[in-house]
Amino acid sequence: MTALTLSTAAASGLRADAIVVGVAKGPKGPVVAPGAEAVDTAYDGSLAGILETLGATGAEGEVTKLPAPSGFKAPVVVAVGLGAVPEKDDTFGAEALRRAAGVAARALAGAKKAAFALPMADAADAGAVAEGARLGAYAFDAYKETGRSGEAAKNGKAPLGEVALLGGKPRDAAYKAAVARATAVTEELNRARDLVNTPPNDLNPESFAAVATAAGKEHGIKVQVLDEKALEKGGYGGILGVGAGSAAAPRLVKLSYTSPKAKKHLAFVGKGITYDSGGISLKPAGHNETMKCDMSGAAAVFAAVVAAARLGLEVNVTGWLALAENMPSGSATRPGDVLRMYSGKTVEVLNTDAEGRLVLGDALWKASEEKPDAIVDVATLTGAMVLALGHRTFGVMANDDAFRTSIVEAAEEVGEDSWPMPLPEHLRKGMDSPTADIANMGERMGGGLVAGLFLREFVGEGITWAHLDIAGPAFNESGPFGYTPKGGTGSAVRTLVRLAELTAAGDLG
Repeated sequence: MTALTLSTAAASGLRADAIVVGVAKGPKGPVVAPGAEAVDTAYDGSLAGILETLGATGAEGEVTKLPAPSGFKAPVVVAVGLGAVPEKDDTFGAEALRRAAGVAARALAGAKKAAFALPMADAADAGAVAEGARLGAYAFDAYKETGRSGEAAKNGKAPLGEVALLGGKPRDAAYKAAVARATAVTEELNRARDLVNTPPNDLNPESFAAVATAAGKEHGIKVQVLDEKALEKGGYGGILGVGAGSAAAPRLVKLSYTSPKAKKHLAFVGKGITYDSGGISLKPAGHNETMKCDMSGAAAVFAAVVAAARLGLEVNVTGWLALAENMPSGSATRPGDVLRMYSGKTVEVLNTDAEGRLVLGDALWKASEEKPDAIVDVATLTGAMVLALGHRTFGVMANDDAFRTSIVEAAEEVGEDSWPMPLPEHLRKGMDSPTADIANMGERMGGGLVAGLFLREFVGEGITWAHLDIAGPAFNESGPFGYTPKGGTGSAVRTLVRLAELTAAGDLG
């Protein structure tokens, strides 16, 4: 992955392939952003005018390349748009810095080193730039010729090799901590992206569990894997029912990070359908091709627990990965079947493509047995949520309004778009079944909320719980933007990590 360094070197004297500067959109044209003063001076103060001549406006995501000034060791200056000039002062928000750094890093694919002279007023800004650069430089080329060697894949370019953060303070503890945090979080988030992007013929419940086990050994996390025999013995009817039609048996994986100084315990539960065909209720043509991403929730939970361990957070974090492959076959669960869940509750399966809530129901009840202070589940659960919020925003439901608000605020702080959603009680009646305790389907309208109400049935009494439906932002089928690549995005990882940090600091509930 892209290396990060803090540098006090002058922009002119640093040996690099490019110098990255920020440019903002002002009322009368582009404005050179703080951090680029030395570069602007080398152009005799005319950098903004040159960029305007080249067509630059400073709009977010815009990239303009021009020859470096005379005397610079780097041959190219890359100006990246930050968006509108801040109204109150020259301070750009963390998300604007992340996105600009991500755009620049992606534009410099193939380069060995770049110096980023973006606005950095403090250590937090340095962390934002570092995070954006590493996320923007991400590339998944493991299945392309030479990709696994770390070299540029055929017909492609290797990710940017190194980013030097100009204006950083390499001896300052706060700056070093910010870069270290960015390194840990982005490495784990990018690992989640790798998992989401891995083809389902190589990633099934067993191999995902093996990845988690290896990571646990590396980072001091206790890992317990329940295989199909243990699941049958334990009565995990939801997970077993979903996985019944596949030759790849299901798994329930528990990852436990414990801190000797912890006063709180968080449980994260992730939907891990490594491939979702819809089962007997087969998805129509055109809806199967990206269903390797249906384990994005489990990938996010896995990444967040490992990141918490790497950061040494003073909070206990347990991750539950509910892993299954949903396939049609002679042994598959049928519409009309009744499953007895781990909680003892029975569920009439009206649609086998509403499978995520079944595996999560078992995992939520199991997580509840440990009486954590809060449970957060993450899932690519419903197309209804995509219809409601689009492809870049995840919905947040909870049994506690204050907790839901805290999650939305945490998401906003780290740059993830979310929106609070209700759990209307009148929708619960639609899941009444004449045969079982509850059906896995209810009213079609408001389907994302119905799914949340179903999950609430499997949360232990008195436990604070929230549900993140990341069906929209988990997998980007369009072109890259900001620091977000095409394909797996790692949605919700940063929100979960921030929740753990806030809990450790005593600032969450």
